[in-house]
Amino acid sequence: MRCSGLVSPQAAQASRLTRESDLLSILQAAGWPIVPLVLCSIVALALVIERFLSLRESRVAPPRLVDEVMSVTRTALPPADTLTKLAENSILGLVLAQGLRAAAAEQRITEANLRGAFESAGRDAVHRLERNLSALGTIASAAPLLGLLGTVIGMIEIFGASGPQASAGTNPADLAHGISVALYNTAFGLIVAIPSLIAYRHFRARIEGYTLALEQSADRMVPHILRLSTPRR
Repeated sequence: MRCSGLVSPQAAQASRLTRESDLLSILQAAGWPIVPLVLCSIVALALVIERFLSLRESRVAPPRLVDEVMSVTRTALPPADTLTKLAENSILGLVLAQGLRAAAAEQRITEANLRGAFESAGRDAVHRLERNLSALGTIASAAPLLGLLGTVIGMIEIFGASGPQASAGTNPADLAHGISVALYNTAFGLIVAIPSLIAYRHFRARIEGYTLALEQSADRMVPHILRLSTPRR
């Protein structure tokens, strides 16, 4: 006795193949304008994964890093190999290492020069944080336009094929189907643009938070380094 609620593996595989065939037929019916949208979706997914991995807190601004650096440099500036390891730790470590190197290179460094070194390192750090982010924003802005372009091209082809010379034999059902196929481009453009825009805004807010953390860390390190650089009387 077989249970009617169970689906055989053959039926499940047939259903999956049917869905894949329907999706492929939709992509083929949408025409060549959907090809740039497919490429944009692949690139956007790759950028989101790359930025998600690169903008982790452990790789940008570890919470206890400043306290550890101040503890290590309580009495003197660290050697060069320690600064190299600090620069390789994270982006915040790179900023702190740049300030410590400037203090080591110039004894009795002034506060203005030390802050200038931190600001230069901070600009480089922000540039690294914003890498590939403009490309993701461009995809979020261009995907709806590409979808609209595909829809307009599809509508032109539909109405061109059913012009005055073919108006007598035009089937309204075929015309409605053609219009729905043309709208696939707009729908797919929105499907690509909305997640890309959400990811872009999320990464932008995260970068602003990291930028503030870098500035606050540099402000904490400036008086500490100046105390190490200035000999006691």
